[in-house]
Amino acid sequence: MKKSVPKSNHVTKRNVLRHVVPGVVWLTAVGMVAWLFHQQSQRFQMVGIARGEVRQIAASSTARIADISVKLFEPVQAGQTVAVVNTVLDNEQTLEADLKTQLAAAVGEAERLTALLIPTREQIQVDTADLRINREDNYRRFVTDVENARLRTYELRTQIAADRVTLDDLAMEVKVSERLLEEDAIVPYELERAKVQYQSMARKVEESERLLEQAEADLQEAQQRRDQFARQELPEQSVDEALEAIRKEIEVQQQLIDGLLEQLAALRSRRALELKSPIDGVVIPIGTDDNQALHQRPGEQVLRRKGEVVAAGEPILAISQSQPTEIVAYATEQQLGLVREQMMVQLVKTRTPAQIAQAPVLSVGPTIELMPQRLWANPTIAQWGRPVLIGIPPGLSLVPGEVVGIRGL
Repeated sequence: MKKSVPKSNHVTKRNVLRHVVPGVVWLTAVGMVAWLFHQQSQRFQMVGIARGEVRQIAASSTARIADISVKLFEPVQAGQTVAVVNTVLDNEQTLEADLKTQLAAAVGEAERLTALLIPTREQIQVDTADLRINREDNYRRFVTDVENARLRTYELRTQIAADRVTLDDLAMEVKVSERLLEEDAIVPYELERAKVQYQSMARKVEESERLLEQAEADLQEAQQRRDQFARQELPEQSVDEALEAIRKEIEVQQQLIDGLLEQLAALRSRRALELKSPIDGVVIPIGTDDNQALHQRPGEQVLRRKGEVVAAGEPILAISQSQPTEIVAYATEQQLGLVREQMMVQLVKTRTPAQIAQAPVLSVGPTIELMPQRLWANPTIAQWGRPVLIGIPPGLSLVPGEVVGIRGL
């Protein structure tokens, strides 16, 4: 006959199990978490960050940004234009406006002086009609032909000078329109209209230059005829004397026009300065925090924008290599005696696919430095270490900014 167990004993055992088992499970979980943290801390002796070469793009003189043709994280090639700066600032733009005003005044004065030749020429024509058989009248006719030919060359040179200024402005307008069309800021019609205006003006300049060549040839022929006639008999100098002062004033104005055009050309050559990428890579933001290396790519946007004025050497944007070339780790004070140049260490890439590779220590920094914050064991407690530069062996696939474990000290 079985001995009966009191019901109260069963109830007591169930209550004990109900309170003890959760406690045991909780203690086991705490122990596992502590063990995992211990394993993680012992997993790597050092942690480094893969980084590549970073180049900052800057102008050699103070300038205003006219255009940035690349976007953040956009791939670029060596030699590709990434930005255009205008080195003509507000004060120089005022200078350009003054030069254009002086050029217009010089062109107007040349035209006025050229017009003074017409009454003289008419007078010569009247004298020629009255004294046709006179030797002096014949000489004056040759002189008039020369002056007419010279007048034609001055008119054409003046017109070409003015048209070339307009052509340069139209060329700049076409270039700006092309960039604006690429950015969908204008419709194609605006670009086509600018091109038509430029082509029309270019044809006009070409035609004027051909006419100028013909006018100069006509002038040379007229001078030859005049000289041949002069050799037959000493010419009367009265016509030359009457026109010499005007000719000299016209030449002075022409020299002034040439000088102003040279100054404008110098300003324009400084204006459109294209900045090109020195390496193949990717556009990244400009570093703003001295504690953050550029290879970490902080921020979300390029800091410089169109229209901003930058000082000489001040970075506009930065370009990083797509593939890292080295790893920077930091040895703690306890590890200083364990790290030597040319020693081999083991690199461990933890992301999928995981990789392990051997690599040499290239160099060891001379001083203790503040580590990047992402390498701190506790984000609120700053850590210091001695920087160690490690090469990346072929076949180890890393991304700039990726964290790599290091063993083998």
